[in-house]
Amino acid sequence: MARAAVRFVCQSCGAVSSKWAGRCEACDEWNTITEEAAEGPKFAGSLASSGGGKGRVIELASLEGFGEPPPRISTGIAELDRVTGGGLVPGSALLVGGDPGIGKSTVLLQASAQLALKGERVIYISGEEASDQVRLRADRLGLGKAPVALATETSLRDIIATLKAEKRAAVVIIDSIQTLWSDTLEAAPGTVSQVRACVQELIRFGKERGTTIILVGHVTKEGAIAGPKVVEHMVDTVLYFEGERGHHFRILRAVKNRFGPTDEIGVFEMTGKGLAEVANPSALFLGQGGRDGEPVSGSAVFAGIEGTRPLLVEIQALVTETSFGTPRRAVVGWDSGRLAMILAVLEARAGTSFGPFDVYLNVAGGLRINEPAADLAVAAALLSARLDAPLPRGTVYFGEIGLSGAVRPVSQAEARLKEAQKLGFSSAVIPRLPNGAKDSLAGPKTTAVPDVAALLDAVRRA
Repeated sequence: MARAAVRFVCQSCGAVSSKWAGRCEACDEWNTITEEAAEGPKFAGSLASSGGGKGRVIELASLEGFGEPPPRISTGIAELDRVTGGGLVPGSALLVGGDPGIGKSTVLLQASAQLALKGERVIYISGEEASDQVRLRADRLGLGKAPVALATETSLRDIIATLKAEKRAAVVIIDSIQTLWSDTLEAAPGTVSQVRACVQELIRFGKERGTTIILVGHVTKEGAIAGPKVVEHMVDTVLYFEGERGHHFRILRAVKNRFGPTDEIGVFEMTGKGLAEVANPSALFLGQGGRDGEPVSGSAVFAGIEGTRPLLVEIQALVTETSFGTPRRAVVGWDSGRLAMILAVLEARAGTSFGPFDVYLNVAGGLRINEPAADLAVAAALLSARLDAPLPRGTVYFGEIGLSGAVRPVSQAEARLKEAQKLGFSSAVIPRLPNGAKDSLAGPKTTAVPDVAALLDAVRRA
């Protein structure tokens, strides 16, 4: 009997090779290559014999409803609607990832209950829990009477057959995609081949029926969604849950969205009744100061922007004399490479040495900041910790720092200042703006600093 054809597939990136190796040459990951049965050619000979397929070509401008936004289905959860761009698009596919226990299944169960209570047909398919377990969680969340259809199945053939029997399913939730398997493949569930095939079949069904498909994806130890990157390319929207188990809030961030912005975040608070929306996220990320609420050194408030939402976050810095030969640099919630750059600029342009000191930087609340506008707040916190001089209460900071030491303007300055004023901040340290631009800003009193030397002087005067 002829030996079945096999191939070797990387479970991290999906690269295929003809022989096994300890390290994948495509993504450099170790011990991720497994042996799988080769898939037979499904279309072999058909296109070649017919000279190719015949497709229908239409003009883009002739499409009906051209220029109109796609219709949306509101989930009833404002923060989830914000991240998705205004709601769920019929026929779209969403992939939701996050660490175990962070709240993926909880928020999707809450959303499915809200949709069902509004009259939408929602089917929740769990491949990891029994129906009784899902029902117990729904009862704990106070959603036990929601008319959500539940199913526990991992066979893709049975799932598709069940969904085809439904005439008006608006939303289908698969928890999780790594548990599904197709009997057309010999690979084990969770492998690259199985995940890719199951996602492709579900997306095809959703596009044909106009059903929104929401997939839950496991994550690797590095925090990326497990499985090949091609899965993220196949879906329309990719959402990540961020946050630490020790913190009581969660952040839902869009990293890909074909129907909306990719820089929006939704903020939730973990409570006994599930994930609750946070109407004012800035209050979560602001500290209360030191003992009796007095300001402490090394603390600065950054006025940031996450998507279209202004957000105030506390930046904390600690500078201590090192006990070892090599000073330590520890960062939580910010880019470590950018911290090294800020420290070098402060030493070269402001004359403040951090060489013999350990430097610790933390973004309060576990939020991760990516925009360069946080440079000025980080520099102010570092200088305050280095000089042991608390910054004045009621002051916010934002601005980008260049290698020359100059503080550069950033976008949406007025929105940042209005958010600071709404939360009771009376002053702001900002970059120098063009003539006339400062007069048009509404909000707290502003102090413009042209470079890090001026910032050092402002910290010393405080």
